[in-house]
Amino acid sequence: MTTAYFEPDLFRFLKDLKRNNRKDWFEQNKPRYELVVKRPLLRFIADFDARIRTDSRQFHADARPAGGSMFRIYRDTRFSRDKSPYKTHAAAHFPHRAASKDVHTPGFYLHLEPGNSMGGGGLWQPDAPALKQVRDRIVERPKEWKAVLSSRTEILGDSLKRPPVGYDAEHPSVEDLKRKDFYVMTEFTDRQVLAPGFLDRYLKACRSAGPLVRFLAKAVGLPW
Repeated sequence: MTTAYFEPDLFRFLKDLKRNNRKDWFEQNKPRYELVVKRPLLRFIADFDARIRTDSRQFHADARPAGGSMFRIYRDTRFSRDKSPYKTHAAAHFPHRAASKDVHTPGFYLHLEPGNSMGGGGLWQPDAPALKQVRDRIVERPKEWKAVLSSRTEILGDSLKRPPVGYDAEHPSVEDLKRKDFYVMTEFTDRQVLAPGFLDRYLKACRSAGPLVRFLAKAVGLPW
């Protein structure tokens, strides 16, 4: 029987961290973080790598302990009013090979948080040139875009209130042209994350997002 990647202590630690988001507490509990969060997630990333390659060799999971696909637990507080030093979730990003570790290019994402875990893929907060490329492809390749929409997965993200400058306000896909983000997410319960079959469940979520990620990669000139 396949063993689970994550134990209940994963969520217990993250809950405790949320209540004690201080450097002194984290330093005292760092061995616990390494044992119940970092090591299991790195093992999950390494095993996911072999699975995602069967869908597209252009995406990769990097399980290097020094970084790779796993996001650091430390928050960047330079421009934030919230000076809490640590993230209260664990996360990983699986980017397109040509994009290195840039989180603003098409890729897959995993977010683990008590009561708020999710996974999927897409394009989050792209820069203006990339966003224009996506919008242009929606206009120029309407059949391709309709094929993405036919998968009936809900595309999430922020949108403009008005059509972007330079695009027809009467275009059939004007609501999609207003989008500033393009991503698909599947929610997971804590029990699902802790179950032995979570890798398969997450892979299924990535495959649900696959048609959108494929369209986005081609839009910004990346191979699939």
